[in-house]
Amino acid sequence: MHQTSSRLLRMTDDDRPFTRDFKDLFSTLVVSLPLTPHRVRFQKVEHTFTSEEAITNLGSLKFSQSNRMPDPKDPSRIVTTTTTTTFSMAREMARSVCQKFLEARFIEAVDNKSDFNSKSAVWQLTSKGMAVLARFCQRNGINQRHVMDALDSNRNQMHLVIVEREADTDKLHRDQATIEVIFRRFAGTEGPNLKNSTSSSDSDSLSEYASGLVGVRMARDRKIGDKLYFNTFTGKSTIDWLMDCCTLVDRRETVELATLFCDYGLMQPVDTLPNSARFIPTKSAVYYITEKGQRVAGWISSPRPPAEQNETSLAKNRDMSSKDSNANRMSIIIRDPALRLLFREYLRDTHCEENLAFYLDVKDFLAGYNSAKRSSAVPKFEAIRETLAAAYSLYNAFLAPGSPCELNIDHSLRTALAGRMTRAVGDDDAMIKSLDEVASLFDQAQTSVFKLMASDSVPKFMREPKYATILRERNLETALGGNFSIRT
Repeated sequence: MHQTSSRLLRMTDDDRPFTRDFKDLFSTLVVSLPLTPHRVRFQKVEHTFTSEEAITNLGSLKFSQSNRMPDPKDPSRIVTTTTTTTFSMAREMARSVCQKFLEARFIEAVDNKSDFNSKSAVWQLTSKGMAVLARFCQRNGINQRHVMDALDSNRNQMHLVIVEREADTDKLHRDQATIEVIFRRFAGTEGPNLKNSTSSSDSDSLSEYASGLVGVRMARDRKIGDKLYFNTFTGKSTIDWLMDCCTLVDRRETVELATLFCDYGLMQPVDTLPNSARFIPTKSAVYYITEKGQRVAGWISSPRPPAEQNETSLAKNRDMSSKDSNANRMSIIIRDPALRLLFREYLRDTHCEENLAFYLDVKDFLAGYNSAKRSSAVPKFEAIRETLAAAYSLYNAFLAPGSPCELNIDHSLRTALAGRMTRAVGDDDAMIKSLDEVASLFDQAQTSVFKLMASDSVPKFMREPKYATILRERNLETALGGNFSIRT
């Protein structure tokens, strides 16, 4: 059985590619490259590629996912489902997209080149690029030797901050709680990332934040005019950290996030900025973490609420206890981008992030399915085919036996899904019927995974000491109808 999807990069209102599409295109390109050693300045550099290789491959990309499994009706018969996604673009467009990969910090030059005009320029993946590629390979079951060798290198150690976005527009969630969660990582949850000299705090090296587990690099002391300032950092350092350690792919968004850090009172310039600017992304603009920012980062403790306020909250919680359930908590986590970001981090640490990824992906799939059914555009069936191809990708990634992120769901539901997905699709009318059945089964699987996260992961997440302070800061135990305690 074979499904084909021809993909284009979706673009946002401000003319940048949707982040997920952009990362998928990058990862698909890297998988297609040989990633062989290249000699640069008398040194052999492993897992690299040239400009020519990248531009040529990007001009006509094809990515196939195949899954072999027994036919539910006849276990002695093996059925193979294959989903093929293709990208194609003109050579100059390919060169431009490669330049965008460079600007997104997915790749860096080995030979000090700054663009893709030189055919022989040699490039390698950054730690950020490795992290993006690793997530793509895990999700799609990719295990080609040359790719796995690259991912096994010591450059693959980045713990990216997965920035939450609106599904329809790809815009950042700008609410204060979400911004503060990102800021905690930016400032450094273990305290300031200090360097003795001012110059060392503004390094241009992309290995500066190779793991993503330290905050923005700060100067221990910095003299400006006749004043001495401590624990400061520049606008440039701010942009570098956000671009290196987050899933941002456009510099404009780093400026947007940094401006929000200032707007919410988490960091401020040491001097008045010209033209009433809230944030300037240069080396000359110097910033510090405010007292509020230090509390958010956990550097200093926050004052506890008055006893009577605690009693009021506890009474309210007791009143709400009849309504309280882990399912309610899970629902709020799903809806709240700040909580979702924290919960995703917890699931990644406990090696079950695929549950949340599947839930959110099915949510997007069902939205696309409903949109395709309502579509009056011609050709309507092309949208249906695209949606069915997306269903096969989801199935192969999360639900097929032996899939890379195989989920724990009910056996009868798994059997029903296998039976539906291995059946021939047929003509367009049959395809619509197939998609209706697939959507119904996916909805059931999504419900099953929701219940699993609610019963198993949510209670552990709420008791995790690592998140106790931030949950208390947000008063989330009250918001969640909290009949539970946070261990400190």
